[in-house]
Amino acid sequence: MARPAFWKVDRPEEGGPRLVHLDRDRRLVEAAQADPARFEALYRKYLAQVYSFAFYELRDHHEAEDATERTFLAALANLARFEERARPVDGNGASTFRVWLFRIARNVVAERRRVGRRHPQAPLEAAASVAGPVDIEGDAVRHDEARAALSAVDRLPDDRRRALILRFVDEMSTAEIAGVLGRSEGAVRVLIHRALRSVARDLDDPAR
Repeated sequence: MARPAFWKVDRPEEGGPRLVHLDRDRRLVEAAQADPARFEALYRKYLAQVYSFAFYELRDHHEAEDATERTFLAALANLARFEERARPVDGNGASTFRVWLFRIARNVVAERRRVGRRHPQAPLEAAASVAGPVDIEGDAVRHDEARAALSAVDRLPDDRRRALILRFVDEMSTAEIAGVLGRSEGAVRVLIHRALRSVARDLDDPAR
């Protein structure tokens, strides 16, 4: 059973501290720990985010689907060992479960990359196979710009690339990214800042 995570947040009129659950997924996690069939609610909630992270890392739909499946299977198998670690500074919208889930996803993706079964395909190339607007010239320009940006992101060191993906694709907070990457929040801010500067320099380099 998960360790309770309660913190004082205010004082009601009758006096004394009021305690609340910080982790927004606490109810869903406890339900799934009591009945694994109810893990489906967490699966539905985070499926798209985990798949998106895996796809940007692996650049292949089949590999991303496999990594996503492995992530959720590992999470379900280890759910009884999950412990909340929310802090008052994280606020009531925090989810330590999401951080824990993405740490599993990061490890699964790393393993998929180690086995070397990768067939890179940029997201824009995949999207190009779907019929779009008639503005062919405009689409071509946007496609080239997006491809250049994705290539610049690909050339970043692993942690800088992951920090950008988690921040701007999965829309995680600095605190959540710190939990996923095992870094301090200050270190994450530095990673993102340096990554953005590197991408900007890369895109401005006429030799690229």
